[in-house]
Amino acid sequence: MAGGLRAAFAEGRFAVTAEIGPPRGADPASIERKAGLLRGWVDAANLTDNQGARVRMSSLGASVLCQRAGLAPIMQLTCRDRNRMALQSDLLAAGALGVPHVLLLTGDHPRHGDHPEAMPVFDLDGVQLVWAARTLRDDGVLMSGEELSARPDWLIGTVENPFAPPIALRAGRLAKKVEAGAEFVQTQYVFDVAAFERWMGGLRDLGVAERCAVLAGVGPIRSPRALELLSDGVPGVHVPDEVARRLRGVPADRFAEEGIRLCVETIQRLAEVPGVAGVHLMAFGFEHGLPDILGRAGVGPGGRAAP
Repeated sequence: MAGGLRAAFAEGRFAVTAEIGPPRGADPASIERKAGLLRGWVDAANLTDNQGARVRMSSLGASVLCQRAGLAPIMQLTCRDRNRMALQSDLLAAGALGVPHVLLLTGDHPRHGDHPEAMPVFDLDGVQLVWAARTLRDDGVLMSGEELSARPDWLIGTVENPFAPPIALRAGRLAKKVEAGAEFVQTQYVFDVAAFERWMGGLRDLGVAERCAVLAGVGPIRSPRALELLSDGVPGVHVPDEVARRLRGVPADRFAEEGIRLCVETIQRLAEVPGVAGVHLMAFGFEHGLPDILGRAGVGPGGRAAP
């Protein structure tokens, strides 16, 4: 298995992560197949935690399967379904099982998922969970103050949306997460590179970019329906008018290819933005297409290092 994000950051290489959605079932083959598609092309892969508040195989179990398949996992963990006892327990289990990275977030409300009657927990929020994880690892104590017999050793990640209002406060919000202990961040989709550059400028002004590796979220828009959903149905995603016009201006049979070309160009532009440490690719159901995107962009373990 490759060295994961620690190795990429230590080498100063443009890092690449992607997502693997665990299956709605107990068959390990789905994880093994997707990990096989991504192995050698990305530094690590997120195993999502009941993404969209829909029940799937646990992120911890899927992370272990991904690791067995030779790809470094990033275990996502949300506050939605667990209290502070269960959250710390899962974090310790991840450490014992050798999971090298954890990505900690608040999570979607159950009302948006397939069990809308489920009782949400939210005992902690994402910032508090980051702090609890850092305390487990660096201080060797539980939130109760009791000492651990052995400390975990994962890299701590968080998420951020540079485009959610109030935009002026977004850099400061990430600064709070970094102060709590976040070492890398994955962002929401970036289609407006100019606005993202302004956000990165705010991070540099606060000294955040030097303390936290920023992985910009990217992905191909492969159909008019996907463009519609991203433009109108995903909070915090901003698709500039010029991007929408470009995609709608090609024949229907060329839409998917134009979306891929736009994604490649976006990655290459982001690689030139000061402080950007890499990209996080989100292409659900299109894992088989990611090697082509990364090869054309020239980034990641399977391509050349970004300039």
